[in-house]
Amino acid sequence: MSFVEGQRKPRLGVFKFASCDGCQLSVLNLEDELLLLGAALDIAYFPEASSRMEPGPYDLALVEGSITTEEDEHRIKAVREQAKVLMTIGACATAGGIQALRNWADIGSYKQCVYPRPDFIRTLATSTSIADHVKVDYELRGCPIDKDQLLRVVTDLLAGVRPRIPADSVCLECKRRGNVCVVVAKGMPCLGPVTSGGCGAICPSMGRDCYGCFGPAEGMAKGVGYPPNTASLAKQFHDRLGLIPIDVVRRFRGINGAAASFRRESEAWAVKRTNSEGS
Repeated sequence: MSFVEGQRKPRLGVFKFASCDGCQLSVLNLEDELLLLGAALDIAYFPEASSRMEPGPYDLALVEGSITTEEDEHRIKAVREQAKVLMTIGACATAGGIQALRNWADIGSYKQCVYPRPDFIRTLATSTSIADHVKVDYELRGCPIDKDQLLRVVTDLLAGVRPRIPADSVCLECKRRGNVCVVVAKGMPCLGPVTSGGCGAICPSMGRDCYGCFGPAEGMAKGVGYPPNTASLAKQFHDRLGLIPIDVVRRFRGINGAAASFRRESEAWAVKRTNSEGS
């Protein structure tokens, strides 16, 4: 692909929506590599890092955060219009984030409980991914993203080649690191078999179970691959590890709970929970 025409530096814009800023901090944590990135790109808009905020168009837009207000809906469309390539970074931007737990609740009751003047709050009933509103060219998952993965993807774009984004599961990363499977050895309800790699299997390497912060593993490039077998894993959690339906729901309804594969599984087990309580 042709990332930018001519000899000028590609223009970069970094935008924030509803999020904790952790993925933008991952960009800043590139440290020495950030200097090289700054030499290769014209960082035109990055409020987290600089007071310099130039208008578009941008060759590359990095977007952190989910869409939670009507203002967000309008603003992301404006960003898309100004960006040649739009890349979402982090679980909030790619799946709605932890704030998407409100998608299964009554937002009105939340506002009544939390705010002394709920009538001042202007928010949507749901938290949704950027791709639910505009075309997204590339997604980098994680909570937060892996800074080295971001650097590789941007380097690929600068080199004019298709970015290499991991599509295999965390289990493959565990094998590479020589980890003993925590499901088999410790009976932990690990989401590694259905979670996309990219973190380097941090949690299993520390003897704990993966909780799915890099979202569902697609097996191949998005749109070409196949969904992870969440149904089989959830059945193992219930039948072999003894998790009751509500605990299975909670395993899938976390940081990436609104991602399609995880959402479908949690909703299926929510129905099983209701049926078991009613019988």
